[in-house]
Amino acid sequence: MRGARRWLCSALIVAYGLFSLYAAYTVFLWPRRPAAPRPHRDRRGPRGFTDHVALGNEEWNPWDADEKNELAASQQRYEANVKMIKYARSHLEQTSFRVQIWGKAAIGLYLWQHIFGGHLAPADVTAQWREGSQKAGKTYFSFLTGPSVVPGYFSVEAEHVVLVLNGREPAKIVYAMQWLHYAQTLMETRKIQHVAVVLLGNEQCNNAWIQPYLKRNGGFVNLLFITYDCAFVNEEDTFQWPLGVATYRSFPVVEPNWSMLHDPRSYLCNFLGTVYKNSSRETLIKILKQDGLDKLCWIAAREQWQPQETNESFKNYQDALLQSDLTLCPVGINTECYRIYEACSYGSLPVIEDVMTPGDCGNSSTYHSAPLQLLKTMGAPFIFIKNWKELPAILEKEKKVSIQEKIQRRKKLLEWYRNFKAWMKQKFINTLENSFLPSDKG
Repeated sequence: MRGARRWLCSALIVAYGLFSLYAAYTVFLWPRRPAAPRPHRDRRGPRGFTDHVALGNEEWNPWDADEKNELAASQQRYEANVKMIKYARSHLEQTSFRVQIWGKAAIGLYLWQHIFGGHLAPADVTAQWREGSQKAGKTYFSFLTGPSVVPGYFSVEAEHVVLVLNGREPAKIVYAMQWLHYAQTLMETRKIQHVAVVLLGNEQCNNAWIQPYLKRNGGFVNLLFITYDCAFVNEEDTFQWPLGVATYRSFPVVEPNWSMLHDPRSYLCNFLGTVYKNSSRETLIKILKQDGLDKLCWIAAREQWQPQETNESFKNYQDALLQSDLTLCPVGINTECYRIYEACSYGSLPVIEDVMTPGDCGNSSTYHSAPLQLLKTMGAPFIFIKNWKELPAILEKEKKVSIQEKIQRRKKLLEWYRNFKAWMKQKFINTLENSFLPSDKG
């Protein structure tokens, strides 16, 4: 009995082994007939369904089309993601050059808002902290300004820094030096690599104090952009920079419109400003009054300079620019003044007293047409006179200019000013990139 059971178990084991071998053979080694070609699927409703049922051994998958569509969509999403990653990587490489601008003088607002066309947040001009950013050329620029931007109390987020400083008078120079020493410390500790300075220079060009900070003189400042006709401008590491509009008085970015170009203007000319004793401005006012020309022009003279405007006086000034065909620009402490650029903003042609003022301003190794070397080099379409005695003849001629001629002149002036700002922006960017970026020369 026990032997019979043993024989039965052995037979079962052998049978199981033979079945397993057969199953493996049929699954992996059995030759398969080629699948019959799938007939055309008619998409016309019930008949198409009948065709699917009649396919015999072929298994029909009702979701086959959806699966293919999903597979194609997945492939497209994958390819789109790859493109996006490649674009982001290339964009990151292109903007890897980052420059942080520290605006510690009002001229920085002219650089950022007027020349760069940048915005600041918050918009409130009295805010303690304002910032903005934009990509230009190969560079990502960020701009910081406001009373709360003080050395050591903000994040230095770039290896390349542009310092915008005021060097107009001794107290301002002391403050500017504090910022320069802070930047020098960051250079020494390798937190930044390069420094450029945009400087509101002294009106008499007494700017010798900045020279020891220049790299070529043993300092650390790579580049200097400076206002007025500074004699040591060389177009190598020191460049002349425009004075621009009076941003410290919140002069706005003015967008030209149809009315500004085409409307007749009520006045031949305007002059709103301070009249200093024994100056050419006194001569100008006398000439206007003697010939009765003051009745044709918007004239508002004051005896004492006012650093800040009231809302009313500021509105009057803007209205005068907008309602005058010509803006008279007598010299002050320097020939270059905010009024020149403000008149351009409103399409009012500047009439400039083209004489040198006392001080150290004058011809440099690059420019030989002082004063206003930068503007003359850029072909400014202004009226330049040497003496205000020439004014009556200019105004007499102006009376005969047709509105069509004035419209064309306004267009030319506004277009020149737009191109001038664009050129200054590009020159600024190119100069930084050429100086700060590593050279590709092998």
